[in-house]
Amino acid sequence: MKRIYILLFLLGPFIIKAQYYDGLTSEERAYLYHIVKKSPILNNNFGRFFDYNGPEVKFPNQTINYDSVELLIIKTPSLLVIRKNEIAKSAKGLIAEASNKMAIWELNKTLLAKRIMPNKLGRYASKFERYEKFLLEKLPPSVITIKDGKAVPSKKLNNLMNPSLTFDDKVMFVESIRLNSKLEEVQVLSAFNHAINQYVSQRAFEIFQALGGVAIKFNNVLIAAGDGSSTTGILEEREKDERGRWNKGLPKAVGLFPYEIIIEKTEVKRKMIDNIEPMRYTISDFKTAGHNKKTNLHFDVWGYNSKKQTTVVIEKNGLSYHLFGAKDTRFLSPDSSFSEGTTFQAIINDLEFNKIDKLHKLVFGKKGFDHWIEFNQKKKDGTEMKIVKREKDYSDMGYSPIQTSSKPSRQVKKSKRKAIKNNKDNFNGAPTTSSRRKERKKLQTEIVHLYGLFEAYKKKIAELERQKKEALDLIAVYQRKLDTYKRLMGRKWAKYAENDGLYLFEDSTTFDILTQEFQFKANDSIEDFEVRLIAIPESCLSKSADEVMIHINAMDAKPDYDARINIKLEDVFESDQWSLNSPLFSKKDSVSLLLLFEALLDKQIDLNIIARGQGIGKWNGFKTIKDYRPKELSNYPSHSQTSKFDSTFLRLRKSEVVFTINRSIQLEINSYTDPVRSNLKLLDASINSAMSKYRLSKNDILSAYRTATIARQLKQEISIIAGNYLTRPEAKIVIDRFNKALEKIKINVGVTSFKLSAF
Repeated sequence: MKRIYILLFLLGPFIIKAQYYDGLTSEERAYLYHIVKKSPILNNNFGRFFDYNGPEVKFPNQTINYDSVELLIIKTPSLLVIRKNEIAKSAKGLIAEASNKMAIWELNKTLLAKRIMPNKLGRYASKFERYEKFLLEKLPPSVITIKDGKAVPSKKLNNLMNPSLTFDDKVMFVESIRLNSKLEEVQVLSAFNHAINQYVSQRAFEIFQALGGVAIKFNNVLIAAGDGSSTTGILEEREKDERGRWNKGLPKAVGLFPYEIIIEKTEVKRKMIDNIEPMRYTISDFKTAGHNKKTNLHFDVWGYNSKKQTTVVIEKNGLSYHLFGAKDTRFLSPDSSFSEGTTFQAIINDLEFNKIDKLHKLVFGKKGFDHWIEFNQKKKDGTEMKIVKREKDYSDMGYSPIQTSSKPSRQVKKSKRKAIKNNKDNFNGAPTTSSRRKERKKLQTEIVHLYGLFEAYKKKIAELERQKKEALDLIAVYQRKLDTYKRLMGRKWAKYAENDGLYLFEDSTTFDILTQEFQFKANDSIEDFEVRLIAIPESCLSKSADEVMIHINAMDAKPDYDARINIKLEDVFESDQWSLNSPLFSKKDSVSLLLLFEALLDKQIDLNIIARGQGIGKWNGFKTIKDYRPKELSNYPSHSQTSKFDSTFLRLRKSEVVFTINRSIQLEINSYTDPVRSNLKLLDASINSAMSKYRLSKNDILSAYRTATIARQLKQEISIIAGNYLTRPEAKIVIDRFNKALEKIKINVGVTSFKLSAF
């Protein structure tokens, strides 16, 4: 970093005179410097563009005391130079993140002032008026009073303005003021949510613009999901920085992240009552930028539980993109690996493959309810048939005649022998009569037993069917929950490839882990998409879910907005010529050139150069691009010479030089022509041959000549600037590296390419 500031001092005529006034107060500028320096992701991306020239006040452990530095900047604003022209070339989402933190800090201060001195707001008066205006838009009439002819919120709502209140605290408070209905209580809470998001969004956009940010569509949303209690998600809420250190440079703003609210029926002492509940997930609707601009999404997690994986799902046209939190940081990435904690996918898997699968086997499995119901039904039916048969047998016995035999029965014979033995002469042996009484009794006993079995089987079947119904009802509950969870996670997951923290999805959507930016590619059409934030429940059916709080920013972004150097050359060449008579670089490129030199000195950073002769261009709505189906005109539409300079033709005669410095140094050189047929005269036989072979037009070749001219001029100017402002050894490294890369380039023209030396 030291090299940059030394070079800035040496630059002389190339340096841009800094302006100390940038639309922010000295206090705002001081705090902005504080939060950028205390946030590694912000400091790494554009911290160098906050040029503090005052004394460094340090703690005994040699860390900088930013509280004291704040006071110095407030007292002497000129100590801090904010180079917003360079900040504007940084990741848009990170500029929005810094702006959002500023807006939250400002609202926190404003609401604190209102609670401490409600009638003496001082410099916060205009800020509170803005917040109050948003609040009144949604408050029910019952909590609005008239003071001095002006509508104001009732004083009894003042405590709700405390940003440290949890959701449960707010519900308890709003219930204590005894409004007319639960609906009014929800309206009050929703009004505060509306006011917070509107105020923070509006102020964040103003600060974003003050920092050089450019956007037409700027959606800034604060959201929370969970059960609203005071749990880990709140305890880890943004008082820690990205490295897990306590960050006192940021306000505790748990109450400034709104929950989506519902009224839910809850059983209390066998009575159903209405309860105000926060949603365990949120769905935010957005639209893509369209008009051939990128859609830039940025995520900034404030509250999370390190033992539960933060989960964000973006879905567009049925394709879902997933971002997951890491265990030890608030950063998101498509990588779902998460150790020693609970993930939402684990909850889904438990529900589908454990709870539902076990119940399904219990009902329909080999030894499930259906099996045993069928088994007992067969036993019951068999028993019923036995009962019918036995009852028929018993009935038949009632109609059979009583039989008497002349021969004595065995029992009679036995009695006679006994009488003779006992010297009894009066024995009178009766004839044998068969009444089948014992057989009847035995059959009767069997019938009673069969009826008992029949009732037992019937009772068992009824019990099994009851258990089956309970299981099916539980499966239905689980299935509804599973359907909801799967819908939240998305049915079709986007595939991706990763390279050095840059994730490329199957449809060219990207996510950069270093900037936490998710980008839909530029497209002409405006499409709907949604972002879902999911709080992880304790279990698949638990209502307890730890809080997660997140800031989402969505805005439009022109392609190459983050290019450190973006030179647009419009109509600088004479007709059918390729000589360039003006320099490429100007004073405004000074800091960017120094960043380029710094990157070129680092051999670990690759240098890639792409040069194209694009031929005839077309206007896509905001920039010139290659026309793949050009129709050449013989001349300009009007006989008037001025038609050549009509904007529809002028904007097509364009050349551009774009330097992007990220994981690598990327240089693009493009040249375009208008559709009027060129009268270029060519003497080179090899180029004439290539034109014929690859069906190239003279406009294609003319644009390639112009690209070659720009490449050579880049070589010359880079050499001069590096030689003048770097040390000799450093200048040699930069010049040699750049020149060698430039000499190897091929200029792409149509379906072929040419060496630079061909032109």
